[in-house]
Amino acid sequence: MARLNDIGGTFGYGSIPMDGAEPPHPWRHDWEARVFAVLIGLAMAGVWTASELRDAEERVPPNDYLAASYYERVLMGMELLLDEKGIPSRG
Repeated sequence: MARLNDIGGTFGYGSIPMDGAEPPHPWRHDWEARVFAVLIGLAMAGVWTASELRDAEERVPPNDYLAASYYERVLMGMELLLDEKGIPSRG
């Protein structure tokens, strides 16, 4: 079964907004760079694989997924995966 992110060739989502200027770096906001750093650090520590993280991102609730930016979806996926793995522990 296709997931929400699998919308290739689907109509009705509108155009991708472009402001005409590329940002000077890959992140539009400072917090996005921190999310990326944590993502890489935890992957290098063996906490998750790219496939696990992608799967978690794709399981974000549909309304949240569609309303989020790329790094917001990454962060929500990270939160979901960390919770599922019990990191950090709740006690």
